[in-house]
Amino acid sequence: MSTAVQPAPVPFAPTESQLAVAYSVCRSITRSAAKNFYYAFLVLPRAKRQALCAVYAFMRRCDDIADDESLSQFDRRQKITAWLDAFHRAQSGEPTDEPVLLALSDAQRRCNIRVGLLDQLAYGTAMDVEGDSAAGESAAGAPPEARELSVHYRTFDDLYQYCYRVASVVGLVCIHVFGYRDPAAEPLAERLGIAFQLTNIIRDVKEDAGMGRVYLPEEDLDRFGISLSALRSASDPALFRPLLAMEADRAREYYRAGEELIPFVEEDSQPALWVLMTIYQRLLDKIALREYDVFSGKVSLSVREKLGILAKGFLKRLS
Repeated sequence: MSTAVQPAPVPFAPTESQLAVAYSVCRSITRSAAKNFYYAFLVLPRAKRQALCAVYAFMRRCDDIADDESLSQFDRRQKITAWLDAFHRAQSGEPTDEPVLLALSDAQRRCNIRVGLLDQLAYGTAMDVEGDSAAGESAAGAPPEARELSVHYRTFDDLYQYCYRVASVVGLVCIHVFGYRDPAAEPLAERLGIAFQLTNIIRDVKEDAGMGRVYLPEEDLDRFGISLSALRSASDPALFRPLLAMEADRAREYYRAGEELIPFVEEDSQPALWVLMTIYQRLLDKIALREYDVFSGKVSLSVREKLGILAKGFLKRLS
């Protein structure tokens, strides 16, 4: 009985119509969920815009799993791992009917995005789940006022590693899509990602505390004499002003990298980077104008303000 050599399986190749549908799904997810990023994407050429929408939709799914309080921490970690494994299979050429993974696999190949960066995006959201575990499984499903607060990071260096995973890696993926040649762009993208995430942390102090999470470093809370009970009640927003002002100054230092980064990316992507950076810097400025009161209501730019920035971005692209 002879043994014939089996031909290697032919990698799955989606049709143009399948890819069009997949990218359309990613665009819809991004438009509905990315309150700041989507405006920057609009200034990009179509192919680059599609690629970033695919990346965002992948990240959104990871975040949704990490924040799903109907699941235990163990189940969330398992689902994130399964989602990442499904991407690896799609990226290696196995058939998939998941539109986000179909689009992401195509974007990863076209833009030469390192798979390891996309892995780190998923691992970054898993860090939230790992931090939640410190509060114990018994807290799952409890109302915010009954949930134990947990400081996730002792020092700023510890927090930096989290920010790198969930934001700097996004910056590194973005510059692959934007296009760049000089490796000096990479540390600048890393630092800009830190600035974005610090801005998010400052804005979302109240919301994160409602989920039992404290991202402000413990060493900074101790320095300003702020207890977890004070963070829980937030009865005196002025108490937090010096701490949040210091974190904002730290973010502004990292934003300087963005100005240096713009000339390193391809010209057709520079306006998008400018729009994104300007939206986040204006958000930080707005928080400062409110004297860092992020407890009375979530601070955000209005649609009109974002459209004004977007219009200037389009003019930059045309000039």
